[in-house]
Amino acid sequence: MAFSGEEMGLLGSNYFSKNPTIESESINYMINMDMVGRMKPDSTLAVYGTGTSPIFKQTIKSNNDKFKIVENESVVGPSDHTSFYLIDIPVLHFFTGQHEDYHKPGDDSDKLNYEGMNLISDYLLDIITDLDDNGKLAFRKTKNESEETPRFKVGLGVVPDYLYDGKGMRIDGTREETPAFNAGLQKGDVVLKLGDSIVTDMMSYMRALSVFDNGDEADITVKRGKKTIETKVKF
Repeated sequence: MAFSGEEMGLLGSNYFSKNPTIESESINYMINMDMVGRMKPDSTLAVYGTGTSPIFKQTIKSNNDKFKIVENESVVGPSDHTSFYLIDIPVLHFFTGQHEDYHKPGDDSDKLNYEGMNLISDYLLDIITDLDDNGKLAFRKTKNESEETPRFKVGLGVVPDYLYDGKGMRIDGTREETPAFNAGLQKGDVVLKLGDSIVTDMMSYMRALSVFDNGDEADITVKRGKKTIETKVKF
C-alpha cells in the first residue's frame, strides 16, 4: 500500500488509520520500506520498531545472514509507520541510510542498488513468512525518543550517517557554504566533541548543537581515519 502526503505530515497514512478500508483489528503488523534503495557496500540495514512486538527481535535475527543490522526499539518518526503505531499496531521500518541526493533532481534510477533491493525483498519475505506462522502479534509501546529531541537555532550543515553505530556522530556528507563546509569537515569524519560536550551518539550530538546561537563559534573535534583533528566552526 502506498500513501500520499507523507512529506506534508503523514497525511495519507494518518487518514487511512482513522478511516480504514478494512478493520484495523485485522491488521496484524505494518512493515514500512522508506528509503531502501541505496544500500552501501557494507550491507548495513537499519530496522526501527523492533520493540513494538516481543517477537520482532528474534525474527529479525534468525532470518538474517546477509546484512549488518542496526536495531532501534523506538519507532516514532516522520514516516508512515508512525500512523499505525499510534493505533497500537506493531511496526517495523527498514532503512538503508540517508544520501546527498535526498530531495534533489540527482536522485535518479541509475544510483539505485538493485541487487541490494532484491536482497531486502527476499529478507522481508522470510520475515513475513515467519511472522505469519505466529498468529496475532502482541503490541508493545516503546520509549518515544522524539520527545527528548532538542530544538535547534543553528545547524552544522551535514548529512549524518544514521547507520553508524560506533562512538560519535559520523558525517555522511556536507553542504556547501555551511559551518561544516567552511570548517573543512568531510564525509567520513566522526564528530567526537562539539563545544564543551562529548559526542557519543546522534542524541548527544543534537544536545550539543542545541546550545548554540547564530554567530557563535565553537571548538570541534573529529576523527578522520586514524587522525584526531581539532578545529573551529562558526554558526
